Amino acid sequence: MAERSTAAVDVADNSGDDPLTAKADTAATDGVAEEQKTAEQSAEATEKKAVERQSGEQPFLTAPELHSGHKLARRYRLEECVTRLDGFSSWRAVDEKLRRAVGVHLLPADHPRARSVLAAARSSALLGDPRFVQVLDAVEENDLVYVVHEWLPDSTELTALLALGPLEPHDAYQLVSQVSQAMAAAHREGLAHLRLTPSAVLRSSTGQYRIRGLAVNAALRGITAERPQRTDTEAIGALLYAALTQRWPYDSDAYGLSGLPKGVGLLAPDQVRAGVHRGLSEIAMRALVNDGATASRQEPPCTTPDELAKAVAAMPRVKPPEPEFAAPPEYQRTTYQQGTYGRPQQRPAPTQPVIVPPPPLQSRTGTALKWAVSALLIAALGLGSWQIADRLLGPEAAPKAPVTTPTADEKPPPPKPIAIKSAEDFDPLGNGVENGQAIENAYDGDPSTSWHTVNYANAEFGYLKAGVGLVLDLGKAQEISSVELAFTGDTSVELRTAAADASSAPYTLDDFTTQTSGDGTDVTLKPTKPVTTRYVLVWLTKLPNDDGGFRGRLTEIKIMG
Repeated sequence: MAERSTAAVDVADNSGDDPLTAKADTAATDGVAEEQKTAEQSAEATEKKAVERQSGEQPFLTAPELHSGHKLARRYRLEECVTRLDGFSSWRAVDEKLRRAVGVHLLPADHPRARSVLAAARSSALLGDPRFVQVLDAVEENDLVYVVHEWLPDSTELTALLALGPLEPHDAYQLVSQVSQAMAAAHREGLAHLRLTPSAVLRSSTGQYRIRGLAVNAALRGITAERPQRTDTEAIGALLYAALTQRWPYDSDAYGLSGLPKGVGLLAPDQVRAGVHRGLSEIAMRALVNDGATASRQEPPCTTPDELAKAVAAMPRVKPPEPEFAAPPEYQRTTYQQGTYGRPQQRPAPTQPVIVPPPPLQSRTGTALKWAVSALLIAALGLGSWQIADRLLGPEAAPKAPVTTPTADEKPPPPKPIAIKSAEDFDPLGNGVENGQAIENAYDGDPSTSWHTVNYANAEFGYLKAGVGLVLDLGKAQEISSVELAFTGDTSVELRTAAADASSAPYTLDDFTTQTSGDGTDVTLKPTKPVTTRYVLVWLTKLPNDDGGFRGRLTEIKIMG
């Protein structure tokens, strides 16, 4: 109270002789002090609760009591709860704005791990690597923290694949190669997974492996590690071990897999199951070895995902199995009443030869008579043809002009290239950014340079949009007969044009008219008839695989008039 009185006196002294002003300033000072005190008490209470939960004095909060049909941010509609554990819940939901399935993690805003979950989700979203299931949103509102991520209905968990049996050597090779490369890229950005289990790895219908829960799964469960790279490397080794043997490489059962017998230690995969690829067995042991142990008789252990990825790249490539063809059915002999099909027919028994009498000799007179008749017929035909032609033509018929072929100067000129004045990326269904700084590489005349799209999760632009493209400005309306395109990888593309009288490039896809389409690496698009336009849209509709992701890469464009 003494401090408050002193403050009031100070305010009164600074405000002059006006008592009303002094009273108002005193009230303001009291209000600020109260707000500051309340904020400090709230922070202390929150910190005290977190300390109590971590020390075990107070249990973790239960997951929010939400139900199917609840909507977050007026956009994400919860459909099905798939996990409810340790104060948080995970849901399958629907993004009603973009009409697609998503996954959602939910926990109370005052949960002791809420801050770390938000930070992990936002860091993972910044990575933007298509080999990871992407974080789409991370929000705190209405006393809730929720993280929205991709939902891939066409992918299968590694857990389900292993339930069917060990993977083929080629599939196991692709698993360890793709996962180790992805985790090496994540660790270069300072991100770790720390919970890389079979349920965290998905395989798409095209054979691409994707990792979900980067940094977020560990933050949800409060998992940390002193050596995160070593932890993730050992987890990749365990995944490869399970893929080769259908066994978990420890003495306890986990993820639907039986563990190793107790007391025998860590056995190499080729000692657990016959027929295991020797090179992959060595890689698994090099990743699983503990510090100071020997992973292989010849090679040192791998302690980081980058070392593991390099070790996999250095081994001979494991080829896919040869396709199996069904054996042809056994040859069936078919007999007929007339004889036996497929067997040489027996020759008939020899009989006495039948003597055929020679034709009667013709007399010389008959031969001469035939020649005379033939000559008369030929003469009559010739005379009749001449008379018919004379009647048809008549004396007044004028001779036809000689037929001449056009000279080289009279032939239509060959198509000529049309110069492209400028170009810009066209992404009306997305965020409007598709590597715009490299567009000139697509028409600079140098096939070694290219323009490319951003990386997507699949060939259909991650199901986010129908396509992207480039709008080419010809400077003025000109007649075009074809557009020649050179891609890296098989790409599906459409040729679209703006109206002939358009004075500026359209902003929407519907303002362009589709002329034709094609696919491949070298594509020539020819409209059904020459079209006049100033703005040409090269619209990509399906992307090729590109180093684990999908992106379009256009090396050269040539427009012919």
